[in-house]
Amino acid sequence: MSKIIVTGGLGYIGSHTVVNLLEDGFDVVIVDDLSNSQHDILRRIETITGKQPEFLQLDISVRDNVMSVLRRHSDADAIIHFAASKAVGESVENPLLYYRNNLNSMIFLLEGMQETGIPNMVFSSSCTVYGQPDKLPVTESTPFRPAESPYGNTKQICEEIIRDVCNANKNIQAIALRYFNPVGAHDSHLIGELPRGVPNNLVPYITQTAAGILPELRIFGDDYDTPDGTPVRDYIHVVDLAIAHRVALRRLLDRRQKNNYEYFNLGTGNGYTVLEVVKAFEKATGVQLRYRIVARRPGDVEKIWADTTLANRELGWKAERSLHDMMKSAWEWQLHLRDHPELLGS
Repeated sequence: MSKIIVTGGLGYIGSHTVVNLLEDGFDVVIVDDLSNSQHDILRRIETITGKQPEFLQLDISVRDNVMSVLRRHSDADAIIHFAASKAVGESVENPLLYYRNNLNSMIFLLEGMQETGIPNMVFSSSCTVYGQPDKLPVTESTPFRPAESPYGNTKQICEEIIRDVCNANKNIQAIALRYFNPVGAHDSHLIGELPRGVPNNLVPYITQTAAGILPELRIFGDDYDTPDGTPVRDYIHVVDLAIAHRVALRRLLDRRQKNNYEYFNLGTGNGYTVLEVVKAFEKATGVQLRYRIVARRPGDVEKIWADTTLANRELGWKAERSLHDMMKSAWEWQLHLRDHPELLGS
């Protein structure tokens, strides 16, 4: 049984990936500092899978913490690295927090891999590495443009660090997964996105407005060069995304990669405006949303969606769930949270 260390494994994407790994027979060690997650998610993972992963509450932006984990689990076959500060708007307001957390954790993990001999990493990257591209959809060969936010810049720099380490040390191999906008929740409704305070991401903002937690949905800008003036994104169901992490991991463990550093776009290949997502939510749930157009938000890209041909071909993976599925599962998760407010710290 392969042992996998998952940093940020109680977070949104991390928890769904842990469930998928456990269901596929992996031995999972979760490392999470609970800065953007809840300990109760561990119990929910156990309820879904019937398995109890090891959990370590640690901040991996501290080198000694990273080294202690990797030395203790030097028999691990791979690391899946999710743990990072992740809000675009917050990164504009507090860039040093993002550079410290996101870059230090990457450097320390790679140093620990070199010391302990753990050979494989799957990295949680992002479409923000492309900035605002000149041509759409973006492919893996689309050049990086200047990042629109410190968050996006940390993802660019982390990919460059991984690439350079893999070039220098052929015993380390890695796959960076550049995913677009994860939304939705697990079919069990036991895990989903858990924003702290006012959500930074569109879909929990929508569901909290629909639930009456927020008075209205604020849409940041309607003067973009898009069909209805609102920003365009490629939304992908979090369960499809979790499956892609497991598939990429298998590619590394089976040594099927063509280079010891690879990178793939993960999306549906479809771009939707904010207003199209609002309408899809209303259709999927029957709930009408109150929304208001406000000024653009710093750091937001105008429009971006993926060309997923490479991931479809090389990983044998394709997003299967529709925008309707995404909206329906997100709403069912929000209804679950209504009955379990302790998850949001209320």
